[in-house]
Amino acid sequence: MAELVRVGKVRHLGLSEAAPATIRRAAAVHPIAALQTEYSLWSRDPEAELLALREELDITFVAYSPLGRGFLTGRFRSHDDIPADDWRHNQPRFQDENFQQDLALVHKTEGIASRKGWTPAKLALAWLLTHPNVAVIPGSKRRSPVQDNTAADAVRLDADDIAELELAAPIGVAAVHQ
Repeated sequence: MAELVRVGKVRHLGLSEAAPATIRRAAAVHPIAALQTEYSLWSRDPEAELLALREELDITFVAYSPLGRGFLTGRFRSHDDIPADDWRHNQPRFQDENFQQDLALVHKTEGIASRKGWTPAKLALAWLLTHPNVAVIPGSKRRSPVQDNTAADAVRLDADDIAELELAAPIGVAAVHQ
């Protein structure tokens, strides 16, 4: 891949879902421009190692599934809210016991968002945007969520908001559900 950059066929290199050792090996050969990994209030595991490594190596972090596969929007209140043909039925985090446990995070996020006059999605995205060099790529099938999501960059969270959110969403919870 580094050779493709040298000959002008590729401008920048990025990695997706790479482990720290892989990132270091790749960066030793050629600078890595971006690292894409799941990251949200619902899945804070990148904070354990990847965000510090991202800073050390000056890599932009691209957070995919920043709304927890739709869970952080408050769209799902019970397992029955997931359409029968939806892929989420196969995901451990959407199974009954995990689902019920994760609803506590959704309720906390909704409470904070309500106090501020924001949607839970806007709050969750704004939290991610408090991290330096983190880009978010929320997906949507409809225009109204896209408009709400793009407005998240105008939301300003104070230290108390951030602390309250992070207390409700401890690091490492996603790993328990997988």
